Formats: sequence, structure tokens, C-alpha cells
Amino acid sequence: MDIFAEKTILTVSRLTALIRGVLEDNFDQVWVEGEVSNLSLPSSGHLYFTLKDAGAQVRCVMFKSAAKNLKFRLSDGMGLIVRGRLSVYDQRGEYQIICEYLEPAGVGALQLAFMQLKERLAREGLFDEVRKRPMPRFPKRVGVVTSPTGAAIHDILNVLKRRFASLEVLLYPVRGQGDGAAREVASAIADMNRLGEVDVLIVGRGGGSLEDLWAFNEEIVARAVRRSRIPIISAVGHETDWTICDFAADLRAPTPSAAAELVSASAEELRGQIDSLAHRLRLGIESYLAAREARLDLLRRALHDPTTLVGHLAQRVDDLTERLAVSLENVLIRRREQLNRLNQSLSFNSPIYLIADRRQRLHQLESDGERLIQSKLKVLKLAFGEQAARLEVLSPLSTLARGYAIARRCKDGTVATDAAQLAEGELLKLNFRRGTALCRVESREA
Repeated sequence: MDIFAEKTILTVSRLTALIRGVLEDNFDQVWVEGEVSNLSLPSSGHLYFTLKDAGAQVRCVMFKSAAKNLKFRLSDGMGLIVRGRLSVYDQRGEYQIICEYLEPAGVGALQLAFMQLKERLAREGLFDEVRKRPMPRFPKRVGVVTSPTGAAIHDILNVLKRRFASLEVLLYPVRGQGDGAAREVASAIADMNRLGEVDVLIVGRGGGSLEDLWAFNEEIVARAVRRSRIPIISAVGHETDWTICDFAADLRAPTPSAAAELVSASAEELRGQIDSLAHRLRLGIESYLAAREARLDLLRRALHDPTTLVGHLAQRVDDLTERLAVSLENVLIRRREQLNRLNQSLSFNSPIYLIADRRQRLHQLESDGERLIQSKLKVLKLAFGEQAARLEVLSPLSTLARGYAIARRCKDGTVATDAAQLAEGELLKLNFRRGTALCRVESREA
């Protein structure tokens, strides 16, 4: 019997395809929880990561079509719940989860996205207080970016009509939720800035769930709010609802109605303030006039007969004139004395006297120098004579003058100082006080 007759031999590709078919048919939808690691975010827009726990790990991929709907950012170490189907990546022979939905473990996806975006924009300084613009005290026209059919616009209009009916309102209608709502809100803010027809802008909508309010948590809205030259009040949802738009805006109102109250002054309140200011102004004017009247009475009582006053003033003028004359005389005397001292000082320091003094000093120095030179020459002559006498005593010429001679060997010119060094018949040259003589050695005695 042929043992190979019943064998079915598969290629690697065929085996992998069969395994993939089994996995995809039996695990077309699974929910898996684990920790993200080895996260890769290539430029293609796909997401690649490993989902692991203490005992195992599995490869995961989320293609761009699904990844673009993520509200939060993945990071290594994040706890994650994924929904997807099992498949096999043929080139590696590895099974993997093709993810269709992701959510953070322990916290909702939208909440995590909200926290991540808030932290990132805060690090950029988008929410810094120094960037907030002040609200106009009395705006002439208010812009509103909201849904034209929602409760928010009706609340805003009712409050403005009640508080300040003459205030103009310009509505820019947008959708408050749903796909594309965030882009509509951002475009509306930019358009209102281009128009430049309003003094302040209210951006918001009524209350709802986190999903309903999500358009105001989008980054595009936050950056549009921050780029606006018009001051913006964010009025999204109820008092307990906080959005990214609230943090980016120049002022946050807990409700749309509260936003309307912030931009409008109550006519009754303004009339009350005007009446109060008018009363204070009247009291101030009355007080000022009373003080001026009292001052006038005081001056009137202090004013005496004009003739007497003129006499006192004339006496004061005479007194001041006399004191001025004395002061001028004293000044002239001091200046005259100072001039005399300067003339005397100038005479003593005249160049003529200085030149004569320097000439006399020069003659004295010439005389002293000549005496010193003559004295020095005399000392040097005496010293030279003494040294010449000593040299004369030590000179060999003095020795020759006493009858001595110097014997030099003719063959090498050396001085002969010992008879034993000479040979018989050797020629010698004798140096006398005057002249020389040649002689031959006939004999020698030691």
C-alpha cells in the first residue's frame, strides 16, 4: 500500500489562507481589552500596535478609514478596549485583530479626547489669561453664532428684549451638533470677523449630552475663537457643562441667557445709575459753590482800605530797594577785592619774573657744573699717574733697562727659561732694552 496516497500536501500560502478563513468565519466580531505597546503611526494614516496583558499579546491594525473617526490619541501604555475581527497577515503568518472601534479602558473615548485636547492646547498657551480680550461696556450690536431653531437663540433674544430692547442682534445660523457642525461654527466666527459689524460675539447652544456638545470641543473651534479679533463669550449648555470653547473664549457664560445678560446693561439699571450720578453731580456742584462763596466772604472781610494797602506796598518797595542797593554795594566791594588779589597773584607769576629766575638758575648750574668737571678731571689725573707708575714698575721694559735680556729660541720663538732646555749649537735671539742680537750656544751650565 502506498503510504503517500492519502496525504494532502499544502503550500504555506494555502495553509495560511485556510487558517485565515477559519478565523474570519468564526471570529468576525470580538471585543478584547489590553494594554497598548509598540504603537506605530505611519504617514499612510493606518494605526499599528500590539495589545497585551500579563499572559499574551496580539497584533492589531486599524486602517485609515476607521482611524479618522477616533476622537482621542493612542499612546503606549494606554488601557484599551477594541472591537474588530480576527484575520491573518499572510506575509508574517501572524494572526491579528483588524480593529473597527476603540475606546479607552476605564474612561469614555470622548472624555479622554476632551482631556487630551485640553492639555495640549493649554501647553500651547491658548487658554492664557493674558490673551483674553476685554468685553465692551456698551456694545451697539451683538453677534450670535448658534442654531436658528434651538432654545439658545430664543433665550438670548428674550433677555436682550427685556434688558435693552434697542440693542441690535446679528444671527449667524449654524448647526449645533452632528458631522460638520464644528467646521460651520469655526467658519461663522471667521466670517463675522471679516464682516466687522458687531462689537461682541456669543457662541453657543443649549444643553445636551457630551456627544451633543462635541462640536464645541473640536480643536478647529478653539483656534477660531482664539484667532477672533472680536471678543467672544462662550455659552454652551448648562452651568455644569464645560467645553474647550469655554476655555478658549474671552469670557465663559454658564448659559445662553447669562451670556445675554453679560453683554447688555439693563435699561432700568442704567436709568438708576444715571439718576444716582446726577444726584452726586448736583451735590458736588452745590458743595463747590458753597465753598467758593465762603472763600469770597473771607476775602471780602480781609480786604481793607485800598489807599492803606497801596501805602504798605510802597513802603515794602522802598525797603526792598534799599536792601538791594546795599547788597549790590557789598557785591561790588567783594569783587573789587577779589580783582586786586588776582592782579597781585598775576604779578608774582608773570613770565618776565619766571624767565629771569630761570636764567639765574641756569648760570648757577653752569658754574657748579664746570667746578665739578675740573675737580673730577684733577682726581682722574692723579689716579692715572699712580696707575702709570705702578705699570712702569711692572713693565718688562724696566727690567731690560737694568741690563737684563730675553732669550728666545729661533726655531719656535719660545722664551728659554732653563739652560737645560737648550742644545749646543742652537741659535738664540736676545731682546735688549734697545735692539736684538743672534747668538749660538757654545756650552751650557745647569
